[in-house]
Amino acid sequence: MDENKKWITIYSITGVIAIAIHYSLKLEVFSNWDTFLPFLQKLSISLVLLSIVLLIKHLIRRLIKTKVNNLGDQHNLLRVTNLISTSLLALILASVVIQEPLTTLYGIGIFSLILGFALQAPITSFIGWLYIIFRHPYQVSDRIELKKHKGDVIEISYLDTTILELSGNYLGNDRRSGRIIKVPNSAVLSHEVINYSGDQQPFIWNETGLQIAFTSDLKFVEECLLEAATKDFEHMYPTILEDNDIWKPSVYYRINTYAWLEAVVTYPVEPRDMTERRNRILRTALPMLNTQPEKVKFPEGAKR
Repeated sequence: MDENKKWITIYSITGVIAIAIHYSLKLEVFSNWDTFLPFLQKLSISLVLLSIVLLIKHLIRRLIKTKVNNLGDQHNLLRVTNLISTSLLALILASVVIQEPLTTLYGIGIFSLILGFALQAPITSFIGWLYIIFRHPYQVSDRIELKKHKGDVIEISYLDTTILELSGNYLGNDRRSGRIIKVPNSAVLSHEVINYSGDQQPFIWNETGLQIAFTSDLKFVEECLLEAATKDFEHMYPTILEDNDIWKPSVYYRINTYAWLEAVVTYPVEPRDMTERRNRILRTALPMLNTQPEKVKFPEGAKR
């Protein structure tokens, strides 16, 4: 049985039983229980309300999981559902315990003021969570950079964001390092967020450079690099229109520190494909360049 469906059944049965108990307490047989009867009636109606809230919560969770396909939106909606339902449950339970609401309200106000000063950092992180939920600087599954940490978002809790790190201290590429980073949500209020997985752009731009001699045939080098980048793009991203000029690669040249000329190919790439796309372009371009050693000379070499 589906987990949500199981709990929906349990809470429905509990609610029916609580309603039966509530109306049973009004029977004449309980009329002598003057001391306990008001509390029992209040408790029974609270159980009914608890069951209704929990039932609605699991119905909404089930609806979210079946109707919302985006992983980030699904995660955020589930978090908001949990927060609202937990708050309602706390209010219902408090209504059973509290006998003098006004006095208790004053006490809660003073206690909240003291707690606010003591827990400024967690409260700021909770406000940061609200900012993330409503402003969407990033979602679960996005690749982001936050406070100099770069990685894939795997969880957004009420107080912090969990990131699966990329690169890190031990890697020189964009592969996942395996390290887990917890960043307080308050960071989004004081630091810039770089999102590599935004909805507006499916790709980011990357570049790869090759050192060549000044005597190389620059037109030939450019043709080889553009052909390698274009073929790989068409193979990996066939749904993108070929005549879309915005995603066409380009080549430019710059002077290298060690007196060689550097041919740089700039190309669009899906954020999670950066390392592999660079490798594929080089695996295609280098054999093409090596077929004409008289046109292209590399730093290694003697005349070729």
